[in-house]
Order: sequence, then structure tokens, then C-alpha cells
Amino acid sequence: MATVVIKPVAAVFLLLRFLVAVVVSGFQTVGVILRASFGSRRPPPAAFVRVRFAPMSEQGAALLGCMVTLTPGTTTIDIDMHSRELLLHVLDASDTDAVVDGIRRNFEPGLVTLFGRRS
Repeated sequence: MATVVIKPVAAVFLLLRFLVAVVVSGFQTVGVILRASFGSRRPPPAAFVRVRFAPMSEQGAALLGCMVTLTPGTTTIDIDMHSRELLLHVLDASDTDAVVDGIRRNFEPGLVTLFGRRS
């Protein structure tokens, strides 16, 4: 009975965290674009970043990749299920640790609850 309640609650929290991440990332991306266009500073470096993700089904990994891509400033390039890694293009790579931490904090817990599997 607990699983029947936990999964819908996890889905709602995941959706809320995703929506907040989209709004926050949108403002951050606009800031990067405006500073690069009108500021005197050089734009931040862009980079490719590999991100390991928790054990989850292919559906969960695909949803993670979609959520990352729909969050402004990041694009999923590849999903490697064998090594459980996403290859991302990050518009602002000045703090890639924060990008990775945000993905792990905002998206992984809900996806593991919904699509997790033992490694």
C-alpha cells in the first residue's frame, strides 16, 4: 500500500522541482546572455561534462536526459546506460560542480523512486 502512495507523491515533487529548476535556470541563462552581449566581461566558458547517475531503468535515464535538456543552459548529448553517464553540453561551465549537484539534488531522488533499480 505504501508504494501506491509514494510513487504519485514522488512524481508530484519531481514535477515541482523540475519547474523550479526551469525557472531558475532560465533567469541564469538570460543573465549569461545579457552579460555576454552587453557586458564588458568575456562570456563564461561552455563545456562538455560527464555526469554519473544513480541506477535506474532506461526510461528513468531517458526522462533524466529530457529534464536536463529542457532546463535552459544544458543539453543532453548522450546517455550511456552501461557506465550510467550523461554527456552534457553546459552553456556556463564556470561551476560545473554546481550543475552536477543541481541535477543530483533536484532530479535524481524522484527518478530513483519512480524508475530506480538495484545496481
